[in-house]
Amino acid sequence: MKLSEIKEKTVEELKELVLNAKKELFSLRMKHNKMNPLENPASIKKTRREIAQLKTVLRQKELNV
Repeated sequence: MKLSEIKEKTVEELKELVLNAKKELFSLRMKHNKMNPLENPASIKKTRREIAQLKTVLRQKELNV
């Protein structure tokens, strides 16, 4: 999701997106192990970055910046 799309969301929508992204990250971490590696291990990094962007925009909206 692009940053411009994230900024258009409401606070409630952002909180829901953060929750869903955290669940996805947890799922990716549980699937990833030495016996069964992920096809795309970079997806963990991508998901972490997405969570950071969501939280940043959420905090900006809470502070009314």
